[in-house]
Amino acid sequence: MRARGPSLAPFGIANPLADPVLQLMSGQTVLAVNDDWQSRADAPSIRTRGFAPTDSREAVILVTLPPGAYTAIVAGADDGSGVA
Repeated sequence: MRARGPSLAPFGIANPLADPVLQLMSGQTVLAVNDDWQSRADAPSIRTRGFAPTDSREAVILVTLPPGAYTAIVAGADDGSGVA
């Protein structure tokens, strides 16, 4: 999963979210959180698999999940707002 914000501006998206944070939930349980994809231990794998965003402030969660219901939540770091 990717939460893109700054890299949307070149596509004409007005007010892109400057610093997206991505959360993966299963019910009320937080499975993973990412802010700034390059800070993840699996950043090299994200890059080699072709999922690396062009902006380091964007968020990525690389995970294999069993079938089920999940929710991805995108929010702005520091209560930022915009389009993601």
